[in-house]
Amino acid sequence: MLELKNVTVKYGPVVAVRDLSLLVKEGSITALLGANGSGKTSVLMAIAGLNRISSGQILFNEERIDLIPAYEIVRRGLVLCPDSKLIFQNMTVFENLKVGAYTRKGDIKKDLEDIFSIFPRLKERLKQLSGTLSGGERQMLAIARALMAKPRFLMLDEPSMGLAPNLVREMMKAIQMINRTGVTILLVEQNAYSALKVAHYAYVLQTGRIVIQSVAEELLKDRKIIEGYLGG
Repeated sequence: MLELKNVTVKYGPVVAVRDLSLLVKEGSITALLGANGSGKTSVLMAIAGLNRISSGQILFNEERIDLIPAYEIVRRGLVLCPDSKLIFQNMTVFENLKVGAYTRKGDIKKDLEDIFSIFPRLKERLKQLSGTLSGGERQMLAIARALMAKPRFLMLDEPSMGLAPNLVREMMKAIQMINRTGVTILLVEQNAYSALKVAHYAYVLQTGRIVIQSVAEELLKDRKIIEGYLGG
């Protein structure tokens, strides 16, 4: 469904991602793992059209998307859910969700009900200002807002960051529920153990390069990889 071919991303003279190639199969959860500064978020930003690549190609359903604007990429069904700090804190939960549907036409009631089946807490907070939500609720809202765009392919950037262990488990269950609705997911995570438990396939980045790729279940069993590349 998604293919990166020899992609390089630079910030001025600094190379953040170097000659990177990867595949994400339709219907899968694919994890992109690595330490801070390994290039994970730069990959997502490049796919979303928010960072222009220096070389290579990005294809979505065999169509090249690295030459088109970010809003056109969203219209094709590929959506990035950034860090939860980027919700509109001075707007209500409902207003944030409406913003997520800006590229679409028609009634959003059915979509809201689908989202509340995954994140029931948001229904209880619908009229509440988003800036007053807890950290976990903000992360739920960030993902729910992305889902309002009706993505076929969803990119999640560190959805478990700053969450308590019980909320991390809840978040990973929600990601699996979203995937079961037919949404393909590219999951960027520092919490490697949690990501590998829900992913089908995984890539490990180090200084902008893929150093390991494997079925997620196999990586989960390999203590040397976990300790050597994923922080124990």
